Amino acid sequence: MQLSLRAGEKLYLNGAVIKVDRKVSIELMNDVTFLLEAHVLSPEETTTPLRQLYFMIQVLLMDPNCDAGHLADGMVTRLLDTFENAEIRNGLRHVRDLLSVRRRFEALKTIRRMLPLEAIILAPSPPQRIALSA
Repeated sequence: MQLSLRAGEKLYLNGAVIKVDRKVSIELMNDVTFLLEAHVLSPEETTTPLRQLYFMIQVLLMDPNCDAGHLADGMVTRLLDTFENAEIRNGLRHVRDLLSVRRRFEALKTIRRMLPLEAIILAPSPPQRIALSA
């Protein structure tokens, strides 16, 4: 796998944080766990249920020694009980399947694709206009 990083960009690789000082291309020659800085959520950005799940899986990905996968599994189950939207529910089932085979990066990609739909679902409804008769 070939990765291109910009100057100052960080790469989270097998639990290590690597920061490059200039534009560089890196070729990963074997199976490694990595996350690009652009895909990392800060705790302050975990403002919705799917973002919280993303953050939890992100931590599992960034720290290979972390043994909290059962927490992510439990959260997926709770979200499946909460969301009614079929597309979100199908995505969550796919995330659950990916987590069961430790494909955490793919689980994050699946969640990222669901974030715009979650934003629409959680957006406040516009106020209803009530016609007053005179």
